[in-house]
Amino acid sequence: MFKSKQLSNFKKINHGFFDKKGGVSKGIYKSLNCGIGSKDNKINIKKNLKIVKNKICKFSREIFLVKQIHSNKFIFVGKKSKITSRTKSVDAIITNRINFPIAVLTADCVPILIYDHKKNIIAAIHAGWKGALNGIVDNVLKFMFKKGCKPKNTTVAIGPCISKNSYEVKEDFQKKFIKKNKKNIIFFKNNKKKIYFDLPNYIKNQVKVHKIDNIDFINKDTFIKKNNFFSARQSIKFKHNDYGRNISIIMIN
Repeated sequence: MFKSKQLSNFKKINHGFFDKKGGVSKGIYKSLNCGIGSKDNKINIKKNLKIVKNKICKFSREIFLVKQIHSNKFIFVGKKSKITSRTKSVDAIITNRINFPIAVLTADCVPILIYDHKKNIIAAIHAGWKGALNGIVDNVLKFMFKKGCKPKNTTVAIGPCISKNSYEVKEDFQKKFIKKNKKNIIFFKNNKKKIYFDLPNYIKNQVKVHKIDNIDFINKDTFIKKNNFFSARQSIKFKHNDYGRNISIIMIN
């Protein structure tokens, strides 16, 4: 498990970016696969989720997850909300509930954990390229600001994801981002006739637009095998028919 140094300064929350070690799953899902939508044994997935929950807080309720769809949509779970886990198709969760762990699942996409220490509001975002391009980060931050959060009180932790040296893309992919904003060209590099995309820094730039200075980045490339993360692109490389998911979680104590 990896922790954000900046988020760790706050005693009112607990969080973690988990790799694939420390679980019970076997084979290509070895071992801490938390992907409920994967083809892994469901009993093992439940055991893995319990392992994660216990590392964050043994006495909290079950981890709240959503059906991730690579969108720019989010859900706010208030103190009196009766929404149950995995019933909403969105890619981010915002809450002010205590002892209510929220989490997102990734396998190269970017997990983002957010905390405003004055309003005591947290968020967890799953940001793939589609969600990032269509404004998932912007939508979440704007909602949090409507709830009274302030940029100076907000800390954003960008978790382990695929890095610019591993994220090879096609020309039509690049064109989508340039069409959105010509300045997005700075997030691409050409190397030996190949194009690479810097997704984490693209997201970091989206956060900076909101004048947030407290940004932390866990610089771990999920595609590199020795880093021990589940990776969708790695599964394609090795011709696996599925892959596990890493979990990133945050909770107000």
